[in-house]
Amino acid sequence: MTDRTTEQKVAEAQDAALSLANLSDEARSGALHDVADAIEREAEAILAANERDVTEAERLLEQGEYTRALVDRLELSESKLADIAEMVRSVADRDDPLGETLSARRLDDGLELYRVSVPIGVIATVFESRPDALVQIAALSLKSGNAAILKGGSEASHSNRALYEVIAEATADVPDGWAQLIEAREDVNTLLEMDDAVDLLMPRGSSAFVSYIQDNTSIPVLGHTEGVCHVFVDRDADLSMAEDVAYDAKVQYPAVCNAVETLLVDERVAEEFLPGMVERYREAGVELRGDAAAREIVDVDPATDDDWDTEYGDLELAIRVVDSLSAAVDHVNTHGSKHTESIVTEDSDRAATFMRGVDSSSVFHNASTRFADGYRYGLGAEVGISTGKTHARGPVGLAGLTTYKYHLQGDGHLVATYAGEDAKPFLHESFEGEWAPGHLVGESD
Repeated sequence: MTDRTTEQKVAEAQDAALSLANLSDEARSGALHDVADAIEREAEAILAANERDVTEAERLLEQGEYTRALVDRLELSESKLADIAEMVRSVADRDDPLGETLSARRLDDGLELYRVSVPIGVIATVFESRPDALVQIAALSLKSGNAAILKGGSEASHSNRALYEVIAEATADVPDGWAQLIEAREDVNTLLEMDDAVDLLMPRGSSAFVSYIQDNTSIPVLGHTEGVCHVFVDRDADLSMAEDVAYDAKVQYPAVCNAVETLLVDERVAEEFLPGMVERYREAGVELRGDAAAREIVDVDPATDDDWDTEYGDLELAIRVVDSLSAAVDHVNTHGSKHTESIVTEDSDRAATFMRGVDSSSVFHNASTRFADGYRYGLGAEVGISTGKTHARGPVGLAGLTTYKYHLQGDGHLVATYAGEDAKPFLHESFEGEWAPGHLVGESD
């Protein structure tokens, strides 16, 4: 990579974004298939670069500076690279998110208004630990016609650089500069000041990190923050199902943001449910903490106030016994991170009350929180989970990386016709129609 400033890289991305927005879906998707092939072809070099990062991370883990969860997220393998390549292909094979007519309205005879999906422009993302995030974000950006500024954590610097170089070489026929890698920490502060050039910032990391980004830029921020997720075992739960769901939500992959961190249990079933659940967790190596009511039933360490607000990202879990459905909802809304919650119950009315009452981007009924994922939602892949409410929420895939513009098709229409004492009224009729380049109002298909 040539030694260019952050300002130069962003300027190149701006120029590329204008061309990329007009690149055909066939070209964008073809480039992504080339990326997938290149990742498989260069697997040995990518894994060698990743090994350098992992070796250093293991050293810092031994010194207590890194967590096991961070190291697990950092490490790549042949199977992970194969999954990454397959993810890129799945993004390539998605329907084109651009040029879609989102709505059509007839303002008057011969005067038609279309709302059409378009790229956002230049998207910058700052992420930590997971080098596969770089490929996900780059793939989704290219498919959606956006230029991407990529800043990964220093702990994955060798992996990120290797993957970026593979992507850049494989997309040589795409407008030059569409993907840019920045590496120095001070470059982030430069980036935050470039509100005239960057259209959207997507930080992925801790709440403190996301808050820092939001507080130090005027660029719109799509926050991808921590996941303090809950499973609530209701009084009317199928307890065997509840045990399976709560186990999967914690143990299947504890290092990710959609793993459960707090288990809430209705007091009416706590004595029957908790002993078996705790035994199963312990067999899996889960470190458990509980409130006073839980500790009257099972022998676990005492939970502190901080535990209810903690994303462990590891085989650790807090347990709380609640006296009502409303108490469970209150706990989630007070301590959750608006990520993903689940209720296990056979009572559909109580499930609906929980799902309406909880303010989170994803709320499940009788399902593990681990389903909160772009691939599992059928989005192809995701740039992360947005725990905010605008402009996208939950797993953000291709649709979350587009905005829209209005196309008005007329035939010499004048505003004067619709003003004054003899103003002609608008029709404002919605209709089924698709905008197409070169389309003339009244043309037959």
